[in-house]
Amino acid sequence: MTEDVTTEAPRPSKTARLENEGEIAADYLEELLDIADLDGDIDMDVEGDRAAVSIVGADLKQLVGRDGEVLEALQELTRLAVYRETGERSRLMLDVGGFRAAQRERLTELAAQTVARVKETGAPVSLDPMSPFERKVVHDAVAAGGCRSESEGAEPRRFVVVLPD
Repeated sequence: MTEDVTTEAPRPSKTARLENEGEIAADYLEELLDIADLDGDIDMDVEGDRAAVSIVGADLKQLVGRDGEVLEALQELTRLAVYRETGERSRLMLDVGGFRAAQRERLTELAAQTVARVKETGAPVSLDPMSPFERKVVHDAVAAGGCRSESEGAEPRRFVVVLPD
């Protein structure tokens, strides 16, 4: 009597899964750029625990929109395209024309200034409402600066409060 043994293929590594997410996103975005007749090159990377995809090399302000609103929507559509292919929720981060990179620099500086103020006064400081991406950048920078932070409020008015450690 023979025993039927079926084995599942091992699950790919986290890095391989994130690289696959990036490739799916890049394919989706290339199609979108073709349909919209827009130029741009697509760069893929893995940053920490996220796939990161950037569209660079052209004037793509229309894909960023006012205060990044179009970029946020495009990121969600790209995450949906990845979900459709993989069946798993994606935390993919999309940047267009360096908009998010510049935002990250500005927010890191804001967080550093706020941490200095909180350490000097010992009093909590509330920041203006921010998008989830912006809050994440601020939380990371505040932690690196030696304070703690919390998000308060409800979308779209959710904001960060920096507290002494």
